[in-house]
Amino acid sequence: MKIKDIQTRIIPVTKRGDWLFVIVYADDNTIGIGEASHGMGDKLVVRRIEEIKPDLIGWDVFQIEDFHGKFFREYEGHPYHTAFSGIEQALWDLVGKALKLPVYKILGGNCRNKIRLYANINRATWERTPEGFAKNAQKAVQEGFTAIKCAPFDNVSVKNIPDGGLNSAIRQGIERIHGIREAIGPDIDLMVDCHSRFNPGIFIQVARELESLNLFWLEDPIPLNDLNNLLYIRQSISTPLATGENLRTKRQFLELLESRAVDYILPDVKYVGGILGLKKISILAEAAGILITPHNPSGPVANAASVQCMATVPNFAFLEYAWGEVEWRSRLIKPPEIINRGFVDLSDIPGLGIELSEI
Repeated sequence: MKIKDIQTRIIPVTKRGDWLFVIVYADDNTIGIGEASHGMGDKLVVRRIEEIKPDLIGWDVFQIEDFHGKFFREYEGHPYHTAFSGIEQALWDLVGKALKLPVYKILGGNCRNKIRLYANINRATWERTPEGFAKNAQKAVQEGFTAIKCAPFDNVSVKNIPDGGLNSAIRQGIERIHGIREAIGPDIDLMVDCHSRFNPGIFIQVARELESLNLFWLEDPIPLNDLNNLLYIRQSISTPLATGENLRTKRQFLELLESRAVDYILPDVKYVGGILGLKKISILAEAAGILITPHNPSGPVANAASVQCMATVPNFAFLEYAWGEVEWRSRLIKPPEIINRGFVDLSDIPGLGIELSEI
């Protein structure tokens, strides 16, 4: 089975970003799909796909390891790695369809029959008040999610953060987190994404202010340009740390894991080389005794690809889900995306287990 053509399809979603799907056509007319969303600009990602495409016409879809070796170049930027990852997911979809097996069975078989999700409410929360965050968090819990993530520090920036105490923007973020915890109660896991907006000293103050809320983790507290600073934070606070969504290569993740500066890593199937890249990073994390919780504020195709991989990973914790972004999301694929009490059940449908509703 060889590649005959590669096309792309952009689905308008919200002003926070669209979904970019990659469609790979094989010479037997089988279709494989992947997702290459949020790659620092859809037009750039599409351009990189068009640049790769001539070298891939006639490529054997089963040669995925060789595809990584020849085309996943570490020095390339975010758009290129996103383009590569979308194509790679589609290759796995084609392989699964050719073998009449779901991808997780080809990757080594499943460790679990369903995948736990956490609801990232940030993209659905347009009312950025404590009440707005709390309302959406409560809705997600009512739908059955047992874990919630928010990103409440909108107006905080590492470039102009105060030298001393906590300013009004930081206090506003803290109030949003308190509002969520009050709304969902003490038994729901609550994570906070800080989007690298702090410096170490101020962040430690913030973490200590939040200790009473029993947070599951604090995510991306500072830019990852000095892992010693991250290690210092980890040694100074009691709440676990998570990071890694902006890393894309095995070398970067290995350096992070060896630093012992993090409790959870967050690789993204759209950036790290697709399904095989995600699997290899998971193995590195397993050897380091670190749990993996993939970054996934994505569309339904990246979600399906992440589910296939995480079904096979012993050190998996849970998977991010972009809750409430658009009401028609589930209908974009067939069979429709079904979230049951905060879980996705595995199926025996070959490949990624889904098709785009219209191609």
